[in-house]
Amino acid sequence: MEDKQEFVKKAGDVGFHFDQVNGWITEQLLEIGLSNFYVDILRVVILLTFMLLVSWIADIIVKRYVLKAIERIFKKTKSKYDDYLIKRRVFVKLSHIVPALIILFYIGTVFNNLPVVSNFISNLIIIYIIFILVSSISSLLKAFDDIYNNFDFANERPIKGYIQVVLIIVYSIAAIISTSVLFGIDLTAIFTGMGAVAAVILLIFKDTILGLVAGVQLTANNMVKIGDWISMPSHNADGTVLEITLNTVKVQNWDKTISTIPTYALVTNSFSNWRGMEESGGRRIKRNIGIDMQSVKFCDEEMISKFKKIGYLKDYIDRKSNELVEYNKANKIDDTVLVNGRRMTNLGVFRKYLEEYLLHHPNINNDMTFLVRHLQPTEKGIPMEIYVFSKDQAWAKYEAIQADIFDHILAVLSEFELSVFQFPTGGDLKNLN
Repeated sequence: MEDKQEFVKKAGDVGFHFDQVNGWITEQLLEIGLSNFYVDILRVVILLTFMLLVSWIADIIVKRYVLKAIERIFKKTKSKYDDYLIKRRVFVKLSHIVPALIILFYIGTVFNNLPVVSNFISNLIIIYIIFILVSSISSLLKAFDDIYNNFDFANERPIKGYIQVVLIIVYSIAAIISTSVLFGIDLTAIFTGMGAVAAVILLIFKDTILGLVAGVQLTANNMVKIGDWISMPSHNADGTVLEITLNTVKVQNWDKTISTIPTYALVTNSFSNWRGMEESGGRRIKRNIGIDMQSVKFCDEEMISKFKKIGYLKDYIDRKSNELVEYNKANKIDDTVLVNGRRMTNLGVFRKYLEEYLLHHPNINNDMTFLVRHLQPTEKGIPMEIYVFSKDQAWAKYEAIQADIFDHILAVLSEFELSVFQFPTGGDLKNLN
């Protein structure tokens, strides 16, 4: 009887009612005449079943009632920000801690005669709890990122890279603690050992460190943000920025492919950000056509009379004609010779026509740089360059505006007795015969 009482006393070493159940079960098994060996086995089986049943019931209660109640409360609030906590399943992940804590609390009682097994299972449960906490923190940070992205300034100051840094720190701390728990190593010894492998760690996380520094520079200097159109030929990128993370920047190119650029490459290499163009209210049209220099000539009376009938040129022709007549008279110019004095040329009149045509064009922004000019003559003729800005920045509409302008230019050139320079084709050579 004394042996029986001593065994029952050893069986319960943790408080709460579970110990009473432990002692009662042990006593009942001994009462039926089982040996201590079989009593231990049956006691562990019964207590383990009871503990798992309790933890399962607790898990059902938390998920079916507590989580549902939290979800209903959050859905009734006017704020939409708490909905992101539900969407990211923050509370669902946290709920897994409840059964784990119950098992951790009672595992010592179940295996009170097997301390090695008890410690091993306890360590596994602690690591599992750490995993749950890390997963919950990750979801919480992602929910915070979702909330932040609802603000207008989120595109200019993305925080996804910083959240990834925090997550790396959380994962690292969790890994260190888990290692300490699983192998029974003191945390101080782990941190001391890490100092010896700091160079290796820096090498492993080189891209992460560079990405963090680059992310700070990109954000601080407002160099690029989500939604910007950037061009980076060195990485075959030409399109819209979709995502900026700690290590990479994703760009959707105009052909719908995705280019992934290292974040630090945007700091170390050159790239073009078209945001300035998009915010300016215009998109540049910079194109020229080559005029055959042999078609350039002085305007005779017939040409001048013809040009006066062109609406955009009537006032200019009248004003310019009077100016030239007065100049030639004042300087007693003998106008019977073409090279004497000042005269209008078909190329000069054409250039003025282009200016007026573009000034009256409904899709040209006249408040921005506006030029119609000659470039340096080459073996391909004299380039007549159009340097203006369209009001519409959308790619397809911009190209249509540009095409319409040059369609018109090519069509009216013959009206000014000018011709476009182009290399002879097979048809031209054939006509020589």
